Amino acid sequence: MAAEKVTRRNPWAWVPSLYFAEGIPYVVVMIVSVVLYKRMGISNTDIALYTSWLYLPWVIKPLWSPFVDMFRTKRFWVVSMQFFIGAALASVALTIPLPDFFRYTLALLWLMAFSSATHDIAADGFYMLGLEEHQQAAFVGVRSTFYRIAMIVGQGILVVLAGVLEEQTGGNIPLAWSITFLVLAAIFVLFAIYHLFVLPFPLSDRPVRRADSRGVLQDFIDVFVLFFRKEGILAILAFLLFFRFGEAQLVKMVTPFLLDGREVGGLGLTTSEVGVTYGTVGVIALLIGGLIGGYIVSRQGLKFWLWPMVIIMHTADVAFVYLSHVQPENFLVINVAVAAEQFGYGFGFTAYMLYMILVAEGENKTAHYAICTGFMALGMMLPGMISGWIQEQLGYKLFFIWILLSTIPSFIVPALVKIPAGFGRKKE
Repeated sequence: MAAEKVTRRNPWAWVPSLYFAEGIPYVVVMIVSVVLYKRMGISNTDIALYTSWLYLPWVIKPLWSPFVDMFRTKRFWVVSMQFFIGAALASVALTIPLPDFFRYTLALLWLMAFSSATHDIAADGFYMLGLEEHQQAAFVGVRSTFYRIAMIVGQGILVVLAGVLEEQTGGNIPLAWSITFLVLAAIFVLFAIYHLFVLPFPLSDRPVRRADSRGVLQDFIDVFVLFFRKEGILAILAFLLFFRFGEAQLVKMVTPFLLDGREVGGLGLTTSEVGVTYGTVGVIALLIGGLIGGYIVSRQGLKFWLWPMVIIMHTADVAFVYLSHVQPENFLVINVAVAAEQFGYGFGFTAYMLYMILVAEGENKTAHYAICTGFMALGMMLPGMISGWIQEQLGYKLFFIWILLSTIPSFIVPALVKIPAGFGRKKE
């Protein structure tokens, strides 16, 4: 049987579907869960606190990534995690109608988050093993594009579907969301079955075995020690944790703000309208901002564009100050304002991503980049946890002004870091 296994396969057969499948559970755990809980009547304080805890698996992902290397193949982890995520989605669907749904669904989303983070580790490793070096470079844009498409499907189409079902079921919100999650679970299981048969069996995809278990532990410790010995490590950590301090609070409250009634300071949009505004128009603007940001940095380098990116990213939050004070009823105006904020975020976030690449440079590039992503997730998790409580104390109008004040650290930390001239610029 081993001789019949295909060691190489056309990347178009599996790279797009693999990264689409990687994006869906992250969007469900981080974004769609907020919409679900808001529609089910959970308070903003509880939504922000408990859904922010779901970031934890991505925070500590570097701690268990070596074990994915040591046990079984990357292919095994990819396929098994996809089946597990599909089962978790179906379980969420079944527990939504229950009286104690908040506790049960949070537990299932927690398991899904750990599975998704493990899937990320395995998928990224499999990508490098399943493709030749020139193919890895050629398909970087493809994998990124299909991950972003998953964001549009998750935040946009999935939420719109839930909104349509809410209307068709006569306002039966638990039933509508149960059907939505069952549909998503079925799709995800189909992805798992597809990858079970289509993913190649690279010869290099095998467990990394070490006879000396103490050597593995020592190597693991050394990677972290070397990271924290980097020059200017305090400035690096400050940048990773505080560059998105305001945005981390804003992102948790956008959906509740859009859904809440006008009498309490929200915009009173329907579930479907939120899927269009924030999940589709907003995500497309985010992607365009990121693409333009990446292009211009490739022309003049990150050092040249860092401060314009910082300024545009954080001043774009004014859009929500406008929306909360004016509460426009024109759907087009709302979409333009949300798109403006998301474009600024996507444009400025390019600087953050490139800075992580700069920090990770060196012998342990992959491991150090994973550590950076852990701090990135921590920088979103901790401020996000208190954002709901702050909003309920201040109301939406003052909350979005607080968000502007929260961007002050984001203007300070870029001044602390050193960026080499020409970094990020395309070599002639």
